Amino acid sequence: MHLVSQIFRQLVVCGCAASVSLGLLLVADQAFDAGFVSTATAQDAPKKERETRKTPALRNNIYEKLAEAQVFAEAKQYAEAEAVLNDMLDATSKKSKLNRYELATVYNTYAYLRYAVEDYDGALNYYQKVIDQRPEIPLALEINTLYTVAQLYFLQENWRKGIDTLNTWMSVTDTPSTNAYVLLANGYFQLKDYDKSLSNIQIAIDREEAAGKLPKEQWYNLARFIHFDRDNFRAALDILEILVMYYPKKQYWVQASHLYGEEKDEARQLAMLEATYEQNLLDRSQDIVLLSQLYLQAEVPFPAARAMEKGLADDIVEKESKNYELAGVAWRQAQEVTKSLPMLEAAASKSEKGELYARLGNVYLDVDKNKEAVKALKRGLDRGGVKRPDQARLALGMAYFNLGDFNAARRAFREARKDQRARSYADQWLKYITSEENRLEELAKDLG
Repeated sequence: MHLVSQIFRQLVVCGCAASVSLGLLLVADQAFDAGFVSTATAQDAPKKERETRKTPALRNNIYEKLAEAQVFAEAKQYAEAEAVLNDMLDATSKKSKLNRYELATVYNTYAYLRYAVEDYDGALNYYQKVIDQRPEIPLALEINTLYTVAQLYFLQENWRKGIDTLNTWMSVTDTPSTNAYVLLANGYFQLKDYDKSLSNIQIAIDREEAAGKLPKEQWYNLARFIHFDRDNFRAALDILEILVMYYPKKQYWVQASHLYGEEKDEARQLAMLEATYEQNLLDRSQDIVLLSQLYLQAEVPFPAARAMEKGLADDIVEKESKNYELAGVAWRQAQEVTKSLPMLEAAASKSEKGELYARLGNVYLDVDKNKEAVKALKRGLDRGGVKRPDQARLALGMAYFNLGDFNAARRAFREARKDQRARSYADQWLKYITSEENRLEELAKDLG
């Protein structure tokens, strides 16, 4: 049986016109995305009326006319359906004058026809006419119509009227639905009344959880956003932990990691981000870089280097000087100098300053690649921007010394000693060069 047929049959069998509002049911088809708007159903109607109302009967000839309009409505012949209703109203001056209950059912049908062609203002006008027929309409009809009106205001983004109407509805119904609290929360959120938004969405969440049901993902997200906006990171984290468990998505893993960072809980921050990475969910440069930095802070450089290397190879990590430098530092700390050098070379070549060449020269010096050390150190000093030129010249002097070029080494140390911070060490090297030259001369004499 068609939905509309079921509604009209219920009007006759129950004697309660629109106890489930036709317009209300169809508003649900256009409900807001993300679960913020949902219709009240028959089970949400009040268990008992708060007042006793005497309502006139729905006469059979009126029902037949309504059924005729229904047929046209089902066929989407809305003009024809409305013509039937117009004829019913035109007859009000005759013997078949409609009583208030019958008028309410006619206006309720008018409202649906207006809604069907997206004339929401027209629908709202007719729903108000339904309400105007009180007290000679069932309380259930009034209550359900109020809910429908509230939804239509929300569809029009008329948040204030929607909220006011919904609050009126809640004052007359015995059992407000959970979805009504969600609707209120969304409305208050749109008006930036975050206190009321949070309190209403929390009621909805608590009711679902108390009933052993899982609240909708969007409900949790609304509460999470408000907590985050207020810098209430602990409460936002509690919600994110639920989202990770029941609605696992990359964004929740990453957000939880960031919030642990805000809470200065680096261990959990790393654990959450690492779990995200192991699921192949990290696809942003900044997240992989952060993961590597956290690994280094935790003194586990190997996975830091591996993550950076893979990220660069997969074109996820941006090929910037600082990222190559991070990868090079990680490989060096992991005692993988062979893998470190290409990364540091790339970092230096992409930098406008000479600092990274100076660092690269020191790494070459550490692994006895003295020619490469000289080249890198000279390039860094020539480019400028080296934080400690004196240290770079000391390293340059040592590289020249290792190559046996004592004159070049002496020049480098003499330049280095111009800085008070390096003078003592440079002087020691200058003495050592003279001593070594003397030693070599004596050795040559002995051999000669």
